[in-house]
Amino acid sequence: MSKHTKLMNFLSNMPDFVFDYIEIAYNGESINTQIGYSIDIKTFLEYLRKFKFRDVKNLEDFTVAHMDKVTLRDLNAFTAYLKEYETDTITIDGKHVKRVRRNSPYGINRKLSGIRGLFSYLYKNDLISQNITDKVDFKKIHQKMKRPLTTQETVRLLDVIYNGENYFEGRDLTEYMKRKTRDSALFTAYLGTGCRVSELVNLNVNDVSFETASFIVTRKGGDEQEIFMPAQVENELFVYMRERVENENAKDDALFVSRLGKRMSAQGVEKLLKKYCAAVGITDPDKTRPHALRRTFACNLIADGVDIKMVAELMGHKNIEVTHKYYTQYAIEKRKEVMRSFDIKGNR
Repeated sequence: MSKHTKLMNFLSNMPDFVFDYIEIAYNGESINTQIGYSIDIKTFLEYLRKFKFRDVKNLEDFTVAHMDKVTLRDLNAFTAYLKEYETDTITIDGKHVKRVRRNSPYGINRKLSGIRGLFSYLYKNDLISQNITDKVDFKKIHQKMKRPLTTQETVRLLDVIYNGENYFEGRDLTEYMKRKTRDSALFTAYLGTGCRVSELVNLNVNDVSFETASFIVTRKGGDEQEIFMPAQVENELFVYMRERVENENAKDDALFVSRLGKRMSAQGVEKLLKKYCAAVGITDPDKTRPHALRRTFACNLIADGVDIKMVAELMGHKNIEVTHKYYTQYAIEKRKEVMRSFDIKGNR
């Protein structure tokens, strides 16, 4: 069953106004994003049915009139409920399975964000009289600073990707040699363009143009953007493209395909990256995830003096505040550099 079919089946058991909200508000977003927010709204409606609207038998029986009766007290109670709650699901053979769900402050905020979006949609379309979610306070999150790969780590990572025969043996070596050209192109494109992993795995063969030295990606929100390739990215992709075009096992137009000929998944890319990182001793969990390569790309641009507005455009950020956190990473290194070279005697 495809993810889109799964989403449609899921929404068929939800109120019409939820179906409309997901279809309209998240048009162009990834199917995973739509599924995620649909599940969050379902959790909210189940809470309301259990604690406020006990006369509602099925979720699809909820109306916008019910939403108009939701109070700030209800929302605050729901926020507390999200810390730990129990769900009851029915398996294929009809058995009830109870599970305890827990949410971190980040998880609570994500669910509240989906609920706020729903109420905002209803209010803007004059379906409810007020947007009570504007009064809800989100949880404060103290995020750990995630660092980019250092220059030395980047060199080591590229070395194992390009020269894995010096690191692997036996079955691991055989598998590496089969995917060497593809992985060299994939991870060089990642480090050299800063694209999201979802954007790279969704690339098709005809999205790449060596005439313009660029490829077209679909950004968050559905907008297309032309990504210009550095020479090294272009060279690696050119070599891989010859192999990819001759791949008779490929079942669709996907640019990056698995050994079975299917489009690579984001999970598959992460699994590969972890294997390469382990081979060269990169163990920090934050640096073994695909987003670390995107973070490294942004920090390198800033370190090279590229204007932050240009960095935001290259990263596909609609809000420059998102880009600013990468500048913070660079600023940390500069502060360290300044302080380590500071002489308290005044010698300059």
